[in-house]
Amino acid sequence: MPDLAQPPLFSPAFAADPYPAYAWLRDHAPVHWTTLPSGVDAWLVTRYADARQALADARLSKNPARHSGQAHRSGRVGIPGERNADLMTHLLNIDPPDHTRLRSLVSKAFTPRRVAAFEPRVREITDRLIDAFAERGHADLIHEFAFPLPIYAICDLLGVPPEDQDDFRDWAGMMIHMGQAPRGGVGRAVKKMRGYLAELIHRKRADLGDDLISGLIRASDHGEHLTENEAAAMAFILLFAGFETTVNLIGNGMYALLTHPEQRALLQASLDRGETALLESAVEELLRYDGPVEIATWRFATEPLTVGGQEIAPGDPVLVVLAAADRDPSRFADPDLLDLARRDNPHIAFGLGVHYCIGAPLARLEAQYAIGELLRRLPDITLAADPAELRWRGGLIMRGLRQLPVEFEPVGGASGVQA
Repeated sequence: MPDLAQPPLFSPAFAADPYPAYAWLRDHAPVHWTTLPSGVDAWLVTRYADARQALADARLSKNPARHSGQAHRSGRVGIPGERNADLMTHLLNIDPPDHTRLRSLVSKAFTPRRVAAFEPRVREITDRLIDAFAERGHADLIHEFAFPLPIYAICDLLGVPPEDQDDFRDWAGMMIHMGQAPRGGVGRAVKKMRGYLAELIHRKRADLGDDLISGLIRASDHGEHLTENEAAAMAFILLFAGFETTVNLIGNGMYALLTHPEQRALLQASLDRGETALLESAVEELLRYDGPVEIATWRFATEPLTVGGQEIAPGDPVLVVLAAADRDPSRFADPDLLDLARRDNPHIAFGLGVHYCIGAPLARLEAQYAIGELLRRLPDITLAADPAELRWRGGLIMRGLRQLPVEFEPVGGASGVQA
């Protein structure tokens, strides 16, 4: 008889490859009550149709205060350190109408026109980072490329002065455990970032620019009722969510290409011909296949509801497993197959509904240019480690590698672009 035992969740083996466990849950317990590593109990939603329902259901609140227990008060739900730093009032923690008001202010920074205007800066940062290791013949694509690229891009978008951006890089690294941060380092990094953002908002009031923080200040001054705490929290969440998503999109995407040589060769040939269509569909497929956000951020039932035939009580936490839903065979043909030319690909890697990722256009731009330039400038790039030796960062929401060592034939000369 087949083994019907549930595979373990949240173990090191699960972190390396959660997809077999998610397949088991889809088949046997598609809406599954489990105890998370933090000790909080929650429902995991793993089927595509159920995931879409949950993501769009207004009865599932984003406000941690809706939790039936007291876990939100101790910081065991949400982003570590945000409560102690007074950074709770942001898009991931509020519902309409407050969510609608704040999102309308921030969305102006992510219109197609604004994102297109930001493309030259993304190109400059990308080329400078590749220049720094191209002549060496080896690199860690996480620390030297995927991590700094979105940090500098988001800092520019927010209006963080160049001389302060390395501090942001250090704080961000501690927040996502990029280094061996000391105990309590995440909370300290969040508090330092909060203090800096408050000071930067005061500075910018005297010298407004064309950046996002200046735009938030202008909106507040014109009667939009945006408090300083809201402005700081908005800047914080755009940095936190905006950069880590892109780090993982580039890192996971390059890892998938390096371990699927036939698909990588098709993409490289397309780039050599000067085509862009396959690169665009490739990024969508990489988002679906091994996306940067494994589990959507917390939701809490405000009234009794049913998801996937399962009764959910008021106050229960509900976590939509995007990684599982995007490999559901009831929606995607050959879901465990990486197919860069996949046409029918309505993935939910960026979420759905009113909480759809507001920075998705910028993340797509950064990923397309970053992956495209790596393959164009370093055409013989290969993985410099056994995949079994790579380590994935622990955590509930995001999915990403700690390191991605690569090697290639050293390339003399630089791109000629200065950042």
